[in-house]
Amino acid sequence: MDYKDLANLIFPDAKEISYYEEKYPERDLPEGAIVTRFAPSPTGFVHIGGLYQSLIARKLASQTNGVFFLRVEDTDQKREVENAVSGIVTSLKDFAIEPDEGMISEDEGKGNYGPYKQSQRKEIYQAYAKYLIEQGKAYPCFCTPEDVEEIRAKQEAAKIRPGYYGVWAKCRTVTVEEAIKRIQNGENYIIRFKSLGREDRKIQHHDVIKGKVDFPENDQDIVIIKADGLPTYHFAHAVDDHLMHTTHVIRGDEWLSSVPLHLQLFHELGFKAPKYAHIAPIMKNDNGNKRKLSKRKDAEAAVSYYAEEGIPAEAVKEYLMNIANSTFENWRRANPDKSMDEFQLQLNKMSVSGALFDMVKLLDVSKTVISKMSAEEVYENALNWASKYDQELVEILKDKEYALKVFGIERGNKKPRKDISKWSDVKENVEYMYNELFEKNQEEYPFQVINDKESIEKILKLYVEKYYDENDDKQTWFDKIKELSGEMGYAKEVKEFKANPGMYTAHVGDVSTVLRVALTKRTNTPDLYEIMKVLGKEEIERRLRQ
Repeated sequence: MDYKDLANLIFPDAKEISYYEEKYPERDLPEGAIVTRFAPSPTGFVHIGGLYQSLIARKLASQTNGVFFLRVEDTDQKREVENAVSGIVTSLKDFAIEPDEGMISEDEGKGNYGPYKQSQRKEIYQAYAKYLIEQGKAYPCFCTPEDVEEIRAKQEAAKIRPGYYGVWAKCRTVTVEEAIKRIQNGENYIIRFKSLGREDRKIQHHDVIKGKVDFPENDQDIVIIKADGLPTYHFAHAVDDHLMHTTHVIRGDEWLSSVPLHLQLFHELGFKAPKYAHIAPIMKNDNGNKRKLSKRKDAEAAVSYYAEEGIPAEAVKEYLMNIANSTFENWRRANPDKSMDEFQLQLNKMSVSGALFDMVKLLDVSKTVISKMSAEEVYENALNWASKYDQELVEILKDKEYALKVFGIERGNKKPRKDISKWSDVKENVEYMYNELFEKNQEEYPFQVINDKESIEKILKLYVEKYYDENDDKQTWFDKIKELSGEMGYAKEVKEFKANPGMYTAHVGDVSTVLRVALTKRTNTPDLYEIMKVLGKEEIERRLRQ
């Protein structure tokens, strides 16, 4: 009896691997085209790190006329969460990171290299496992979990490296005849890869991001097919990336230590290995210490957080691209109106150490993104967000015509307003434009330089009775505020005030502030003239008299 008899006994129905090699031919792509994938496990929400990886993978494929696909790695079915695949598909769609191929719903995929769900590719993995057994490169292991635990305990007691390798690999030396007999007797088994590596030998690997990295060879006889007939991640990803013709594996650097094993699997299967690019994790400053963004501790680790807060997907992508390549910030400064698609991402310019997640910076990027939107776009986005998260804002925005005027203030000019950083800010940012919210605000009027009641009352009375005319253009309006300032004994010009500080107690800007605070209860708003144009004569006079 030989290895073929053993392989046929274990996988009697498995096809020859030549069948799959023909079924999934080389892709017909231009030279230099990159094929990447996002390959999450359906074990919960999409992490911001996963989104970061997919953004980079999508970008590299797009800029080289390659392919980006979504593969779901669901071989660990005990950890699978219900509807997680739909959640992954939706999360990518929400950020306009659409795969060319792969899963498009919980159980459906598109493309010629599927199925794109590992649990649906069982027969493929078994064909390649059978091939390895035929070559004497894999074997059935009859060790129970208790046996493996006993081996580990002995290794720990002897203070030697744990694992199933060398003399500790008990089933490696089981003869073909004995293995066949034990299988025919109904003994349970799994399939292990037979490693020819030695830990005292080194391999050199060139990582696309990290450069040259030295590792000890892999000598562990890892499990490749589990008791349920499904593969482990290590084996499945090697078979899949070969058959789907992945050229670059973009993944988190927690996988870096697996490189020797993965390269060994590719080599023993007779495959050309893809290039590996290990991305440094996104970190968080926690009381002066850097740590990875955590699913358990940090709300911002889940991509759903950004939708709930109302941070535009475009802003999140811009921010992540800034983390990916430090050159992006300068490119964006030089090309403020170009699509991010025109930026050329370079893997070798990615940081080797983890970038700190900076919410202040993200919101700053978001302000810029929203500032470039039209009033109509701001309205639609705010309304879409409010319909899920804030019914009061939905009611406020019912008068679309008025809302467009409000959102149109200081928009579309060279220096547009940058007061909105997320859709959840909108209500607070526009409340003074809506009488019902303005009246609800019980805070005191925060008057500044001119803050005595008598002067404030005089300014407001004079303005309403003598200087206010709703038909004034902006220059006439401001000239009248200068006149009012002079009548009150204040400097008509700021430079005049600065030149003679002892002569005046206030200047025209301070008078404008009195009007601003009386009309909005705020010291900082977009252009006051534009605000007044939208509020209208009746409301302005009512508020100033009040």
